[in-house]
This record gives sequence, C-alpha cells and structure tokens, in this order.
Amino acid sequence: MSAWNFAIFDTALGHCGITWTSRGIAGVDLPAGSEEKTRARLKKRFPEAQEAGPAPDIQKIVDGVVALIAGEKIDFSDVALDHAPLPEFSKRVYEIVRTIPIGHTLTYGDIAKKLGDVSLSREVGQAMGRNPTPIIMPCHRVVAASGKTGGFSAPGGIDTKMKLLSIERRHGDHAPTLFDDDEAFRYASKKG
Repeated sequence: MSAWNFAIFDTALGHCGITWTSRGIAGVDLPAGSEEKTRARLKKRFPEAQEAGPAPDIQKIVDGVVALIAGEKIDFSDVALDHAPLPEFSKRVYEIVRTIPIGHTLTYGDIAKKLGDVSLSREVGQAMGRNPTPIIMPCHRVVAASGKTGGFSAPGGIDTKMKLLSIERRHGDHAPTLFDDDEAFRYASKKG
C-alpha cells in the first residue's frame, strides 16, 4: 500500500472521497457532481495518493460520513487527522473548530477571540477555506457574525454547507431556528 491512499464512496449528497496516511485522514472531498469529477479533484489535490480499499479503521470513518450525511448524529472529534503540511495558525484554528458540538455554530470572530485576537477573523476565514478535511474537521459549523452562513469552499458551496447544518441542527440542544425548517433552508441557501 502507498504512503498516501484514497477511496471514493457514495453518500446521500453524491460521491465523496477520503485520503489517508499512516498518521490519519489527510483529506475529504465532498461531491463534485459525479464519481469521476470527485476522483479527478481528489487526484489533483493529492497526486501522490493511490486508490485503495479502506482498512477497517478508515472504513469506520467512511461509514460515519455516510451516516452523518444521511442524518445520523456522528462525532468525529476523536478521528486522527494528518494536517502535517498545514501552517501552525490553521492547525490552531482547526483545534478550536473540532470542539464545536454537533448542532451548534461559532462565528469567525468567536474563534478569533479564542485565539486571543478578534482582528484575526479574516485569517480564521481563510483557514476555513483551506480546510482539507471538511465534515471531519467541521468548518461548516463556522458562520459569519452577520447572521449569514459565510463561505464554504467545498463543492456545492453554500448549498452544501446549509445541508450539513440542517442535518446537524436536528441533533442540537437548541430552540428551533431558520435552519430547522426545510422551506426556510431552501430560502436561506438561495440568499447565502
């Protein structure tokens, strides 16, 4: 087996991809429109990765992604990530983001405050845009302070982010919000 491996798998949103090393999950690719497009995007991001059947520990993570997208409450906070090539600032941001409970959100400013400097909000947003492991490192739970969703750089953009938030909001311990209603979800995802 190669030092870098990947697999493509089907979910309720379409074909996703996962890339791993011996240190952990290095990448997650959300659906890009077709299995072939997802595979091509993944190979562009990780040209050294070879397609392989997932080992049982990786298959468990794949099964978790499939289940979360299907609407189940899944926690990935214990999944090992291989973010070795990323800047230290991004790693610090991701440590905070991984603590956001399912069904909840933080703003870019909230995370910047936790880092000790509210003026870092823009940099937090940039780190979110470079997240190599969406869903497992739940950047979709980070929103703009204005009440808008903020960006989402994965395929499907804001629509995918809104779908993930809507799925997870069903499991939060909060009062119903805009994201809990399918009609409101469709409206909000168009407004972005």
